[in-house]
Amino acid sequence: MLPPITLEGRYVRLEPLTEDHLDGLCAIGFEPALWALTTVRVTNREEMAEYIRAAQGPGQHAFAVIEKAGGKVAGSTRFMNYEPAHKRVEIGSTWYGQPFQRTAVNTECKYLLFRHGFETMGMNRVELKTDSRNTRSQRAMLRVGAKEEGTLRRHMVVPGHVRDTVYFSVIVEEWPEVKARLEKMLEPRG
Repeated sequence: MLPPITLEGRYVRLEPLTEDHLDGLCAIGFEPALWALTTVRVTNREEMAEYIRAAQGPGQHAFAVIEKAGGKVAGSTRFMNYEPAHKRVEIGSTWYGQPFQRTAVNTECKYLLFRHGFETMGMNRVELKTDSRNTRSQRAMLRVGAKEEGTLRRHMVVPGHVRDTVYFSVIVEEWPEVKARLEKMLEPRG
C-alpha cells in the first residue's frame, strides 16, 4: 500500500487526488483530445467523479497536479502497478488540461515522481507506458531521459480499438543522469 504523500517543487504541487479536486478537473478535463489515446473516456462530471474514485485502488497513489503560480488544478498523474517485492512502480494515467501542456508542469511532475520513486521508495525501476499511436507522449518520455524498451502488441482493449503499448523505463543506475537532465530542464530561463 502506498501512503498518502504530497510532493512539491518550484512549479507544481502533487497532492493526493480526492473529490475536492472534482471541480478543478472538470474545468480542464472534458477536451476529447485528452482522452483519445487513453484507456478511459471522461466526457462529463459523473465520469470525472468515477475517474477519481477508480484512482483510489490498491497499488496506486493518484495525485492532483496543482500549478503553483495560479493555484489551479492542471491535471492528474499517479504511481500505479506498485510492486514492492520487485522494487518497481509505474508513473501513469497522466494528463494535463490544454493551458498546462508544453509547460514546466510535466517536466517537474516527472522529476518529483522519479525522485520520490528512487530516493524515497528505493525503487530499482520506474516505468511508463503509452499507446503506440501516442507519439507526443513517446517523445516526452524520451525527452525526460526514459529508455524505450519495446512494444507489447495487441496489449489492451480500449475504447475504439485494440492497443499496442510502448514501454519505457528509467532504472536506478540511470537516475543520476536523468535527475541532472531534468534539473537542467527546470532551471529558470533568462
